[in-house]
Amino acid sequence: MPAAYVVVEMKVSDPEQYKQYMAAAPATIAAHGGEYLVRGGRHEALEGDWQPARVAVLKFPSYEQAKAWYDESAYRTVRVKRAGATEYFNMILVEGVAAPVA
Repeated sequence: MPAAYVVVEMKVSDPEQYKQYMAAAPATIAAHGGEYLVRGGRHEALEGDWQPARVAVLKFPSYEQAKAWYDESAYRTVRVKRAGATEYFNMILVEGVAAPVA
């Protein structure tokens, strides 16, 4: 079963309020076997016009576990902490490539 990835681009407009979201989100992610691969940090566009202010990438063991995390009441509660703290917050879920059979 291939891993799944959540890719987020955002622009934080209220850093103090956003810290509440950043403090609460990791526990909900870990509860579904997820982990952060990227959480902010240096980035640059290599091709195209995409200029995100901030990027995060999460990895989950499966697409189903990632969806369960997103739909769970615990994460819905955490999302409320983010409301009004970002100018935009775009998130996609994508299934990874299945590992080749040895």
